[in-house]
Order: sequence, then structure tokens, then C-alpha cells
Amino acid sequence: MSDRQPVLETKNLTKCFPADGGKTLTACDNISIQFFRGETVAIVGESGCGKSTFARTILKLHDPTSGEIYLNGKDITKLKGEASRLERQNIQMVFQDPARAFNPKMRIRDIICEPLLNFGRISAKEKDAVAKEYLKMVELPESFSDRYPHSMSGGQRQRVGIARALTLNPDVIVLDEATSALDVSVQKSILTLVVKLQKEKGIAIVFICHDFSLVAQFAHRAAVMYLGNIVELLPGENLVVGGAAHPYTKSLIESIFDLNMDFTQEIKTIPGEIPSPIDLPPGCPFADRCSVCQDICRKEKPKLKTVAPGHQCACHLVKEVSSMQNAS
Repeated sequence: MSDRQPVLETKNLTKCFPADGGKTLTACDNISIQFFRGETVAIVGESGCGKSTFARTILKLHDPTSGEIYLNGKDITKLKGEASRLERQNIQMVFQDPARAFNPKMRIRDIICEPLLNFGRISAKEKDAVAKEYLKMVELPESFSDRYPHSMSGGQRQRVGIARALTLNPDVIVLDEATSALDVSVQKSILTLVVKLQKEKGIAIVFICHDFSLVAQFAHRAAVMYLGNIVELLPGENLVVGGAAHPYTKSLIESIFDLNMDFTQEIKTIPGEIPSPIDLPPGCPFADRCSVCQDICRKEKPKLKTVAPGHQCACHLVKEVSSMQNAS
């Protein structure tokens, strides 16, 4: 993918928050990653690893502490005021809970058309026709235009959220746990719809998710985060036993409960707790919970290196593949 121009890219992106006692909480630590048109990249990891903070930072809901964010090759990191507002048309978000994301007093037509009205793209008299067009796009009846959010199911509301995100024809859409509150059958139908629309419009999707089976089915790549760091970047289909290289990713995969698993085998868990992101120690962030940790792991923080085509890992114990081997 190196010969393609990324639609979204972060370079050494760091987000810190002040903590008690003059200390600093590092939520995202020096993250560099690219997102391409027509591609879905999942951000996965345990709760508190920095997934949502990363999403909110690339959306400029948080100002980054350091590093850069590039959208279509343009550095948007320090944009302020109207310039920042106008650039937000190009990157939109579908929230986890549409019931809370929507104004309960607004009809569906108003919810869908609000972004277009905010940016002066349509007039008020065009709302009804435009809302019906987007309802049809997300496979909902046009009659839903007159409804209020409370009169719809969770899956229907999430389709409205997708419709609203699409109205501005963004280059990037962030799905922040957008399917986690839905039934399994509804999850699949929503993601199937998203994939269909992605192919039609060439949208890059940032998919924040806990469910590895969903990621393996729908994501082209997965970025595994731990304590604010991306520790592994691998093809989504590799999120299965034997497909990962980093000890943390392997432990996550092995701890998954599945109805098709071998129940004669012990369900493995990751020992210990995630360390505090305040005043991080040197070395690998996973060192204290890693069963194969060595001295160098506690002294020197590993960098992402290529271990297979399309596969990067930040671990001292994993061998790097030369550029010549990678090309072959």
C-alpha cells in the first residue's frame, strides 16, 4: 500500500492529559499510522488502551499534545476556528449509542439533514427529499423521515447515524463501537451495509471494536493498542490463533470465549492488570504482564518493525524481515 496516497495519516501523534500531583497521563503515545481509501482499519485492545482517545484526537475533538494529523495530505493539526470547522466535513463519526447522539425532539429528517444545513449545502425546503434519499441509501423506509428516534429500534437508529455521517460525503468515517450494543444478527446487517457503502464511495473506515470475530470478518487491517501504543499492525484476517506475532495480541486471541472452541482446553487469561498510564516506566509497555519478557524489554521500548508482508510488530523477541524479503 506504500505506493498509494493515504487519505488520513498520523505522525508521532501523542495525547496527554494533566493528572493529580503535576503528573501526566499519556493516553496515546507516538502513534504513526496510515488509512487508505476503501479500506477498513480496526483499532482493538482492552478497555482503557487509548482507542477512543485516538479516535477523538484524529477528529480534533481533542487537541493533540504533539505530532501531526494529515487529511488528504494537508496538515490539519493546528487548524482553528472556521478553517477547522470546514475541514471536519471530510471526517465524520458514527457513535456507539445513537439514542444519546440524537436530539430526541428532532424528527429523523432533521437529524439526517442537520450537517447539510450547518454547512449551507441545502435549503430547509429540500430536507424532506434529501432525508428520504439517504434513508433509502441505508435501506430504511422513506416514511421513517417523520419519525422520532424513540420510535425506532437500535439497529434502525444506527442506520440513521450512518446516513447522517454520509451526508457530507466524507473521506473518512470513524465507527466508535458502533455495533457493540446491537444483537449479533443486527451487527452483521449493519456492517454488511457499511461495507457496501464503502465500496460505492471509497470511504476509509476507522473501526473501533472489541469483537475480534467481527474485526477478522470486516477489517482489512487491525491496529492492536496497549497502554496508548500500537504494538502490532496486521491483516484483520490474522486475528486468529497462530496469526499474530506480539505476545499481547496472542494473549488476547487465546483468551477469547467462542462457542466452537475446544472446551476441554483451559481458557487462558492475561495475568496482572494494565499499569497506570501515569509516569510510564521505560521499556516495553507490556513487559510486566508478558510471560516471555527479557532484560532488554524492561530497558528499551521496541519500535514497530516489519515481520511479514503487511504485518508490523513492536517486540524485541520478533525478528524483522528485510525490505528485500518483504518485497518478494
